[in-house]
Amino acid sequence: MASKNVTFDLDAGVAKEVSLSMHTGADFATTFNINGTNNSAFNLTGYSGSAQMQKSSGIGATTVPTATFSVGITSAIGGKLRISLGSTATRDISEGRYMYNVLVSSGSTVYSLVNGNIMVISGISSAP
Repeated sequence: MASKNVTFDLDAGVAKEVSLSMHTGADFATTFNINGTNNSAFNLTGYSGSAQMQKSSGIGATTVPTATFSVGITSAIGGKLRISLGSTATRDISEGRYMYNVLVSSGSTVYSLVNGNIMVISGISSAP
């Protein structure tokens, strides 16, 4: 499981760009260690999250999400947020470059926390 450090600046309104990779037919999970602009853990108490991926722009691009990640705040005070997809969900994703985003919300305010590319790599064997 990958772990990525992210600085969350509420005032900037700009998501941190982080590139990821995923293997088809395998469990996928990434934990984001969220820090505030003061370099200490961002307190995610009272926040919820959502995340999706879709085929990137260009040939074969779509506007329909390819997958919706499970999102969990694993340590609110510690600023840890995890996105994941099980092997059954990744099995049907075609190889290629996708875009994803992670949103967090507090009350009615939604913030774009992280976005970037996910390179989906095929070749992992799975049982039929």
